[in-house]
Amino acid sequence: MSRMLTKTTFTVGLLIMLLAVPALGATVNKSVKVEAGAEASGATSVNGSISVGENARVTGNVKTVNGTIRVDEGATIEKASTVNGAVRIARGVQSHSLNTVNGSIKVGEQANVKGAVAAVNGRITIESGSKVTDDVSNVNGQIELAGAEVGGNLKTVNGDVSLEDESVVKGDLIVEENSGWGWGKSKSRKPRIVIGPGSRVEGKIILKREVELFISDSAQVGGVEGEMTMDEAERFSGNRP
Repeated sequence: MSRMLTKTTFTVGLLIMLLAVPALGATVNKSVKVEAGAEASGATSVNGSISVGENARVTGNVKTVNGTIRVDEGATIEKASTVNGAVRIARGVQSHSLNTVNGSIKVGEQANVKGAVAAVNGRITIESGSKVTDDVSNVNGQIELAGAEVGGNLKTVNGDVSLEDESVVKGDLIVEENSGWGWGKSKSRKPRIVIGPGSRVEGKIILKREVELFISDSAQVGGVEGEMTMDEAERFSGNRP
């Protein structure tokens, strides 16, 4: 899969990183909690969830293998990474990259992610006023932007994509070739791509496989290429196709 991490590389890389557990602030089979307003140099577990309280500051990475990561309103962290678990980022959180292999990622309102947001098997939701500086990508699972901005590319293989509430993708929106990624119906169904009212893709929509493409009459797109052209997209008025 061009310009996208392979599942094996992604998973192995995360496992190596996550299993390199520092002696301080680490646990194997327990969950870790950073209290509201506290400061910490990092938070690491293997078989446990991690929670970061409101307005806490974590100057290092937040990482686990089997567990969910939750970061409460107004907190600041570096990278958040898990293999089997979700990542939940609340309103106003400042962070760097967010990664999971098997789990969803949700970024609350007015958050700022200074790197990339990436999942392999999981839904990605980015809410109103939030900004991601780099790419947003997954293989399987819906990607939904609701009044959010992505500074890089937005990429998927089998996932549906929805840009709502005047969302902006400053790079390209890319649907990669399947090439054996996915199981069952996901290998044969066409992803549904919806560019909603007032939303913009400042780059191009690059389609390396067949999709269902809907573009609002009030949306702006830099072009469509690959398996479809702009003329073949279905235009719609109103909130949804």
